[in-house]
Amino acid sequence: MRLAFDHNNPYASRRSATYADTGMVAASQPQAAQAGRDMLAKGGNAIDAAIATAAVLTVVEPTGNGIGGDAFALVWIADSAGGNSEGKGRLYGLDASGHAPAGLTRETVMSAGHDEMPLHGWTPVTVPGIPAAWAELSKSYGKLEFATLLEPAIRIARSGFPVSPIISQLWQRAEREFRAKADDPAIAPWLDAFAPEGQAPRAGERYRNEAQARTLESLAASRCESFYRGELAQKIDAFSRATGGYLRAEDLADYAPKWVEPISVNYRGVDVWEIPPSGQGMVALMALNMMEGFDPSVRDDPQLLHRQFEAMKLAYTDGHHHITQADRMRVSVDALLSESYAETRRQLIGERAIDPTPGEPSAGGTVYLATADSDGNMVSYIQSNYHGFGSGVVVPETGISLQNRGHGFSLDSAHVNVLAPGKQTFHTIIPGFLTQDGAGLGPFGVMGGFMQPQGHMQVVMNLVDYGLNPQAALDAPRWQWMGGRKIGIEPGYPLHLIREMADRGHQISLAVDSTRYGRGQIILRDPQSGVYCGGTEPRTDSSIAVL
Repeated sequence: MRLAFDHNNPYASRRSATYADTGMVAASQPQAAQAGRDMLAKGGNAIDAAIATAAVLTVVEPTGNGIGGDAFALVWIADSAGGNSEGKGRLYGLDASGHAPAGLTRETVMSAGHDEMPLHGWTPVTVPGIPAAWAELSKSYGKLEFATLLEPAIRIARSGFPVSPIISQLWQRAEREFRAKADDPAIAPWLDAFAPEGQAPRAGERYRNEAQARTLESLAASRCESFYRGELAQKIDAFSRATGGYLRAEDLADYAPKWVEPISVNYRGVDVWEIPPSGQGMVALMALNMMEGFDPSVRDDPQLLHRQFEAMKLAYTDGHHHITQADRMRVSVDALLSESYAETRRQLIGERAIDPTPGEPSAGGTVYLATADSDGNMVSYIQSNYHGFGSGVVVPETGISLQNRGHGFSLDSAHVNVLAPGKQTFHTIIPGFLTQDGAGLGPFGVMGGFMQPQGHMQVVMNLVDYGLNPQAALDAPRWQWMGGRKIGIEPGYPLHLIREMADRGHQISLAVDSTRYGRGQIILRDPQSGVYCGGTEPRTDSSIAVL
């Protein structure tokens, strides 16, 4: 008898928080979490676990990330490994986002008939940073041999894996999108790579990608040099030249990730950390800064929910107006995160919904994973192709789907985020981290495009204001600002609350697709006991693995 399940669960599924004191990996796919756990079992640390988990995610969740995408990481390195009962250490930030190719200019794009950056094809393709992120993390803080970290991903890509339910849904959606664009010679190889049987795999069907296995072997053997200065770089260059692309071997060879200083605000005694611009993590920090001035009351208080909506709208409007590559911003991060500016914006929040406009302070488809080890080291890591499979451009015989991060550039010459060769665009993917009194509490993140800072704010408030455990903080229903006065809201909020939001002028729509409301992971460490408590996302096929 063949079992045929309905993967639309009609009942709410309850998960308990997970505890461990020897190591933990939380990821959006069970195979990925297990790969990270296996690295811990081999004597590796949280950094090794993060790399192995990330590599497997490029195989089993190609709908949100791949070798051709970008990455960011927040890395907590504990003091006096193994004997640090107070949880002290230091947080490091890695920016592995790529830049626009040297041959891609605003004038070139506009002369091709575009008045905004297209979503698919070669035009939005920027230099990928994921392979460089893996290599840099391993070189700086890893313990195991780099090739060992990619072994699980190579094995799974070659032998295949049963596709999980949520990923199957997203994969089928992408197939319809790219099948309609198959006359583009840059996109046509997508169908060969990701719909080899004539359709996207259904839930439980086995999918293999031998080309990606060979690519991962090349990355393992060269510590990712082949992607930027070797055989893979040449294949990308050749395909780009042959199909009208802008990306060249020189663009890849010029790339290197960079270590950056994380930015933070203190929210009711807890320091909330994000990656600095061009990442949008600052949006979450600005919103929390505004909320700091209000009494959190109880979670389902109408006044509080209304103020959350308004704070996020104001913060996001500022973010889209001001954030770009850090050295090209016209106002400083400190100015945007200052208490005085937060108070100025907070004063705009009244009793009714507003249509936000940007303020002027003084000048001055993604996957998320979290790992922790027995020494107190922890990693908050995120990588993405930006929009599902990205640009739809797949380099033949490599399994590499290239990101479309360049879609975020503006073609308005007066905009701070205007396209320019070699420039990084406004970036949606953001890892988060919490500390308190110098002790590392742990990594958190909620992936999902422009939902990410909104998810960050809601999760932080669930943890800090309402004392929810990591699992409950992720299980709680979410809302999402969708522009203007439009708010999407998940089932689970009381009806009287939804009615009052509508009465205040918010245009409310009830969510029918929870995958659009973010997918997160959280691991928190008790600084006294060293015990980890983890939660994993109920809106996707997530899993926690412990050592």
